[in-house]
Amino acid sequence: MTAPAPARLGILVIHNDPVPETEIWRMAPHGVSVHTARFECPRPIDTEYVGSPAAALADAPDVVRGLDQLSRLGAHSIALCFGSSSFFGGPAFDTAFIEAAGAHAAHGVRVYTAATAITAALQTTGVRHPLLVMPPWFTEPTFRATEEYLAKLGIDETSLVQFQLGPEWDGIPRYNAFDEGAHWTIDPTEVHQQVVKAFHAPDAPRLDSVLIPGSGFPSLGAVTPLEQELGVPVITSNQAVLWYGLQLTAPESAPDTATAGSLFGRRFT
Repeated sequence: MTAPAPARLGILVIHNDPVPETEIWRMAPHGVSVHTARFECPRPIDTEYVGSPAAALADAPDVVRGLDQLSRLGAHSIALCFGSSSFFGGPAFDTAFIEAAGAHAAHGVRVYTAATAITAALQTTGVRHPLLVMPPWFTEPTFRATEEYLAKLGIDETSLVQFQLGPEWDGIPRYNAFDEGAHWTIDPTEVHQQVVKAFHAPDAPRLDSVLIPGSGFPSLGAVTPLEQELGVPVITSNQAVLWYGLQLTAPESAPDTATAGSLFGRRFT
């Protein structure tokens, strides 16, 4: 009997985001490869991002090109690593984007979004009351959109904290911090410290997990220490993208969350 081909995961990433491929490569089980195509971020320069129509994003020339190239190189699945578009558009965005993008992917390659993967991860781990850890470049409209997206999944009891950059970033509009390179400066130790503080805040509600929904927020190094200290699952966007892609294409390589209760910290290692 011929052994199945190693899983090949494709990801679509905005033009200046190095984080998803870096983290997913590090988490990927032996033999699993990750392949990236880039598209121009739909956020106009020096503005807050407030969403994109699903069909318009799926039909953008560089997205179409990326879908075609990733499918032709042999990717078994392709993920859109741009959760903000889903949060603003709601689950209906995911459905519409997956349908429209699937028409551009050759050979019947499965397309999904980071938000779809996060949804599956939340449902599989039984999370109900997460601490939302927002990247420092997210703004209040994205906070509300994310909470509304989760509420549509039945997760309406959340606590939200935003990662704080150092004082050297005070003069830069929050929504420009990513483009100015803030993602290169984030230390996993600082992520761990800020999340633990928020989780144990005197006014924090009863929490059963940590959710980090930003694909471009470097947080992988904090996952295992957080799970060990807090004793709850920690779910990140990039971790969910990898796990869900493996569920679609190579379930024998994916962790069994029914017994592990975790995606990365206790299983992908």
